[in-house]
Amino acid sequence: MTSGLNHGLKRGLITVPGLILGIWTQLLIVGVGLGALVATSTAAFEIVRWGGVAYLVYLGIQQWRAPPRDWTAATESGYTPAKVLIARAWAVNAVNPKGTVFFLAVVPQFLNLEQALIPQYLLIGLTLSLTDLVIMTGYTALAARVLRALRSPAQQRLINHAFGGLFVAAGVLLAIFQR
Repeated sequence: MTSGLNHGLKRGLITVPGLILGIWTQLLIVGVGLGALVATSTAAFEIVRWGGVAYLVYLGIQQWRAPPRDWTAATESGYTPAKVLIARAWAVNAVNPKGTVFFLAVVPQFLNLEQALIPQYLLIGLTLSLTDLVIMTGYTALAARVLRALRSPAQQRLINHAFGGLFVAAGVLLAIFQR
């Protein structure tokens, strides 16, 4: 949603593949057994968790401090490059230990251990990718539509503070998350 607000629909949609790559990263981690290590090793879990906390708080502070933008500008010269948008979106999903815990809790229920696992993981990954594509595209479109109504710098600061606060709150919640 933040990308939709900050960059509009077209540029905001660039983040969706990054989010999906983050999901695939989490699924790969679980698939090769590192998810089990994070789930059973307190030290590994804490490293991933605090990395996620730091990143979410960093994103929140960056969003809070973001200056209002001139949405009437004809060019995108001041916008963040696509590869940076994709990398940020990937990081949001890839370093979230709750994603690993989610996959560890949910994925085994859909696996038939008597069948080859790779095709099953691929099907699960494709299903989650399609679901995330639809949902995140909807969120981005909604945010981009809201963007049209946010023309004044005061309104933009309010939105930046709201989303920045949500990122920091997510970081705080992750910090107090108990296994």
